[in-house]
Amino acid sequence: MPTPIKMPALSPTMEEGTLAKWLVKPGDTISAGDIMAEIETDKATMEFEAVDEGTLASIQIEEGTEGVKVGTVIAMLAEEGEDVEEAAKAAPSGDKAESSSDDGKVEAEKQQREEKVEQEEKRTEKSASSPSPAPAPAATGSAPAAPTDDDGKRIKASPLARRIAEQKGLDLSGITGSGPNGRIVKADVENAKPGAAAPAKESAAPAPSAPKPASQGGDLDAPYEATKLNNVRKVIAKRLTEAKQTIPHIYLTVDVRLDALLKLRGELNKSLEADGVKLSVNDLLIKALARALQRVPACNVSFQGDELFQYSREDISVAVAAPSGLITPIIRDAGKKGLAQISTEMKELAGKAKDGKLQPHEFQGGTASLSNLGMFGTKQFDAVINPPQAMILAVGAGEQRPWVIDGALGVATVMSATGSFDHRAIDGADGAQLMEAFKQLCENPMGLLV
Repeated sequence: MPTPIKMPALSPTMEEGTLAKWLVKPGDTISAGDIMAEIETDKATMEFEAVDEGTLASIQIEEGTEGVKVGTVIAMLAEEGEDVEEAAKAAPSGDKAESSSDDGKVEAEKQQREEKVEQEEKRTEKSASSPSPAPAPAATGSAPAAPTDDDGKRIKASPLARRIAEQKGLDLSGITGSGPNGRIVKADVENAKPGAAAPAKESAAPAPSAPKPASQGGDLDAPYEATKLNNVRKVIAKRLTEAKQTIPHIYLTVDVRLDALLKLRGELNKSLEADGVKLSVNDLLIKALARALQRVPACNVSFQGDELFQYSREDISVAVAAPSGLITPIIRDAGKKGLAQISTEMKELAGKAKDGKLQPHEFQGGTASLSNLGMFGTKQFDAVINPPQAMILAVGAGEQRPWVIDGALGVATVMSATGSFDHRAIDGADGAQLMEAFKQLCENPMGLLV
């Protein structure tokens, strides 16, 4: 009996996905563990592995299809000894039939809504025009010009009438409206003869018309190109909107002198050169945030309804800009890991993120986040908390600034760091202690080596 291959749930929150690319074709022999397709989930683009063996009989969902529900049959697999053509014919048609039925229901509902709108518009316009009687209809054979709006261009017609005219291939300019103020309604279009020509225009000079705007963006009438959102961008938009609407953010900023940290980084990189490890400033900042959370555990929490979760491990989510959108791979238990291990893991995770190859366990979770825009020259910014976490640290660029050194004015490399805290879970005093601990660890970086 042929085996249906269904759309998998590749993340706990996935309800539907985009079948981005098929990596196999009908007739291919499939073994358990073979990569069959690339699927774009609500988090990232992931590879889908086969769990059964056989011959791919047919593909039910073409690549590029969006909004494929979890559990939908996407292909059929013929078992050993089965006829491939017969297996392909055995594909369930329920999904397609249901889809067709759903389309019919949607279309019927849409038509009902449009008819309601049309009836309401008729009542409204009749009521508005009742104080002054409508002019007598023109005599047969001298039909008036098609009704237009004030700018002489737009034909007055109900949405339903427009849709029916489009389906029947009728030109609305050749149809006389019987509705209020000459509005074209459903009956006018249904009674019109196909191929009706537009009436001859008066010889009077046409009124000047304004140039058509390049777009329909209201005041923003500049030309534009619309791009459909991918699943990752949709989730980013949804989660960040919820975060700003539901989480009371409090922001705390400190200036951190980086000279000692940069010196230590240089010395460590010389000693690690033979091992092929090169530490970045970001690697040291990940460790500094994890160590700061160890010192101030009141900030390693999350607000969960009527409970406060206190975490005993520092899992740092690190913001990475990927082609599909922002994603946050996690350095787990960063407080107990050495700098070389953090650096190696971060490079591997960042590479996977940019290639869209992260696995769910590599980006789901985290107890706090770090976002670094210093490499782009950004001096300081306030990051949006990544729920259900209760804090995120935003760091800017290290730059030469005037600084008091041993009582005298000098020049130092200084970085601004801003912590965004969920004020429901973290008090201002606790947040300030965390920022102070982070500053001390960066300015006295030997504490990052223990």
